[in-house]
Amino acid sequence: MHPTRRDQSIFPLIAKRSIKPILLSLLIFLGFESTGQVRLSEEAEIVVITIGPYQGEVWSAFGHSGIRVYDPKQGLDVIFDYGVFDFNQGNFFLNFAKGLLKYQVAARYYEPFVAQQIRLNRSVKAQYLNLTLEEKQLMTNYLWNNAKPENAEYLYNYVYDNCATKIRDIPEELFQGRITFDMSYKVEGKTIRDLMDDYLDYQPWGEFGINLGLGQQIDQDAPANDYMFLPDYIFKSFEGATIKRDSIEVPLVARAEMIYSPAEEEMKIGIMTPLAVFTILFFVVGFITNKNFKTGKRTNWIDVFLFSFVGFIGWWVAFLWFGTEHLSKWNLNILWAIPIHLPLAFFVARKKFRTFMKVYFKVTAYWYCLLLVMWAFLPQPLGMPLVPLVLAMVLRAFYIAYDFRKPLAS
Repeated sequence: MHPTRRDQSIFPLIAKRSIKPILLSLLIFLGFESTGQVRLSEEAEIVVITIGPYQGEVWSAFGHSGIRVYDPKQGLDVIFDYGVFDFNQGNFFLNFAKGLLKYQVAARYYEPFVAQQIRLNRSVKAQYLNLTLEEKQLMTNYLWNNAKPENAEYLYNYVYDNCATKIRDIPEELFQGRITFDMSYKVEGKTIRDLMDDYLDYQPWGEFGINLGLGQQIDQDAPANDYMFLPDYIFKSFEGATIKRDSIEVPLVARAEMIYSPAEEEMKIGIMTPLAVFTILFFVVGFITNKNFKTGKRTNWIDVFLFSFVGFIGWWVAFLWFGTEHLSKWNLNILWAIPIHLPLAFFVARKKFRTFMKVYFKVTAYWYCLLLVMWAFLPQPLGMPLVPLVLAMVLRAFYIAYDFRKPLAS
């Protein structure tokens, strides 16, 4: 949930700033290269770090997670970050568009990493895992091996395989059948879309884009395990989790610590939200249509703009549905964002297509009216911001059909 450029990572490791820890870290790294593992001391800690939301970018609004390996005796203090991507990877933008973007895990300096989050006024919480030295060693070896350049990449999915789900998957993989996560947070009927919306109160355009691009795959009742694509639910699931040791279940988290509580700040939403923009568009379309009725002349450019814009969105929705691996199948936005509007919008002024256009836009107007009646009952919520946009198309489609009924001037 918090993508970062690969060049901020540290591999190999130099864990501290002073000369002595640097030398110690180099020795540790050399030992790791030759033996395949970093030898931890009894003072070592494995810590799940949960970073709170940041509203500066939409992808940061959901928070972030990482695993810290801390061994003061060895001079080792790194966080393993599964939210790293590289702009230089081949076909970056094509893979991004198709939902095939590869993310990476990187071992990063812990102190600068946390300092950056504090500068952004993000909460930082730590959960110290209740593991034996052998279990800590096993997890550390896994993380270091995973962070090697040849192993670091994974195919990212923002719900099922992201920086947060990795924090759940790693201990489950290493301690198979021994860990039970606390899933008491589950709310019946809550969907993945609902979970996303919980974090987007201050991201109206981000929420609009997500709701526009993702389909019914995120509109089913979400199992408790699926909540853990969000870092806050990783924290909650670890909070009451247990690990079985010698047939006895003990808490997975030995202790928790609030490293930084964010200062209160006033969050503002700009006035140009999707609802505001489309409401203004509706009134502009209404004003132009009223003027057209009075003058008897149709303003062609508004029809080309409105229906080609909606048609373009339709082709984008269709591309996401059929051409990508995003969670965008069965997207009911296609019901209003009709792809065929583009290119038909550019033929609306052609006299030889009058008969076809009259029927097409009359059917379109009635279809949109029916859609608005069904709006609240659809299995995928399409959202209030789109209502004034659809109303604008209803108004304009009826006017186009009316205009084509008039006899041609001789």
